[in-house]
Amino acid sequence: MWLIFSALLGLCIGSLLNVVAHRLPIMMQRAWDADLAEAQGREPEELPGFSLFLPASHCPACKTPLKAWHNIPVLSYLLLRGKCGHCHSDVSLRYPIIELLCAALFLTVAYHYPPGVVALALMGFTASLLVLAVIDLDTYLLPDSITLPLLWAGLLFNMVTETVPLASAVSGAALGYSMLWLIYQLFKLATGKEGMGYGDFKLLAAIGAWLGITSLFSVVLFASVSGVVFGLIIQSIRGKKKTDAFPFGPCLVMGALASMAGFDLAKWI
Repeated sequence: MWLIFSALLGLCIGSLLNVVAHRLPIMMQRAWDADLAEAQGREPEELPGFSLFLPASHCPACKTPLKAWHNIPVLSYLLLRGKCGHCHSDVSLRYPIIELLCAALFLTVAYHYPPGVVALALMGFTASLLVLAVIDLDTYLLPDSITLPLLWAGLLFNMVTETVPLASAVSGAALGYSMLWLIYQLFKLATGKEGMGYGDFKLLAAIGAWLGITSLFSVVLFASVSGVVFGLIIQSIRGKKKTDAFPFGPCLVMGALASMAGFDLAKWI
């Protein structure tokens, strides 16, 4: 029953993550535009209300509000054969994929941890990593509104549960941030270019807070190797040059998930 509950919860949370991944960057852009207008002494543009919950879910093509059963994770996609129930335009396969990924992550956590606070907290951690990876893929952004609360939540989690010793969590957060910050500074000094964004520093700090300092080498090694592979794939699919940027956040996320699963790439090299 615990495994079934966790999988169903993962499907529902995955559906919510689809909303967050789509709407949060738009909300951020609106906030930046309003701040810029204020700084320039202009009146911000009046726009309809927009949040994670407003307006109600609707078809992006015909704007028709979705019926309740259209929002059933995965099942509605299958029943509608990947089409909008109103205008029959194609619905992105990404929606059920994210729902299934979230369900798989929750199921993996539930398999290793009994029902309780620790399991639910780790499910929240994996869900946060998943949505950060999706947002970074879409926008090259890692929102502070997710990374910073995730960092503090990791420290509080380990302070209360001692899943990882608190000293290891604190030092993991500090080293996670400073490690990528130092690489960033050295790369900028050598090339005059910015090699990564500050969001990557904060994400690795959050991962260190949750998994502890001993996990960081494994996470960064896995992220670096997967980053090379990921960069080559993007280059071949999108026709990008070797010097073009690509998001590193998903690579850090894969490294964190691999570390949680006990996979240590160093043992295979």
